[in-house]
Formats: sequence, structure tokens, C-alpha cells
Amino acid sequence: MSGLVARLGRSSAVHVAFAFLAMGGWALFANRAYPLPAMLMAGAVQGTLSACLTLFLKRAVEALSNLFSGGVRLVAPPLIACLGSATILVAFHMLSGTPEILKTIAVPLAVSTSYAAIYNYSISRGRTAP
Repeated sequence: MSGLVARLGRSSAVHVAFAFLAMGGWALFANRAYPLPAMLMAGAVQGTLSACLTLFLKRAVEALSNLFSGGVRLVAPPLIACLGSATILVAFHMLSGTPEILKTIAVPLAVSTSYAAIYNYSISRGRTAP
């Protein structure tokens, strides 16, 4: 059983599906005071964006981490990832008419930025500063 859990934990499809369900569900909750079509659209948009960002965030942090050295390497990649994610989230939610944009993106942005910072630290700590 633990082999199955470990395999699922490494599966990109599982991570993407979880991001879609968890963050899409959050968006439904954040927009619960609005009519069903608006609430469902917010959930679908956020779920889709979270799934896509989950796929690309790891690679983006790795690529950005290789561009910097020293202390900047610890700060710049997660900061750039956060700003990029925030821009994408706000733009798509504005285009789709999400009623509560800030409430909708707060949790997904906090989760993705935390992940980017922790992952960046984990890949940067073994490198020596030139």
C-alpha cells in the first residue's frame, strides 16, 4: 500500500488533478455569495489555472534558479514565480468576470508561492555561490 501512495505522490497527473479540485473548490467557496453561473465559472477558471500552473511551476523555478547566484538565487525565483502567477490569475479572472478576484486567488497564490520558495530553497542549498 505504501508503494501505491508513493507512486501517486510522484504522479504529475495526481498533482494536477488535486490542484484543479482543491483550488477550483476554493474558488467556488470564495464566490459562494454570487449566482451559480458566476460561481461555477470562477471555480472552473481557477481549477484550470491551478492545474496548468502546477505543471509548469517546478520547471520555471528550476530554470530561474539557474539564472541567479548567491543570496539572489534564494529570493528571485520564487518572487518572479509569484508575480507571474499573480499576473496570470488576475488577468484570466478579470477576463472571465470572476466577482471576487482577490478572495479567489489568495489561497492558490499563497500555496504556489510557498511551494516555489520551498522547492527553490531545496534545490539551491546544495549549490555554492560563485
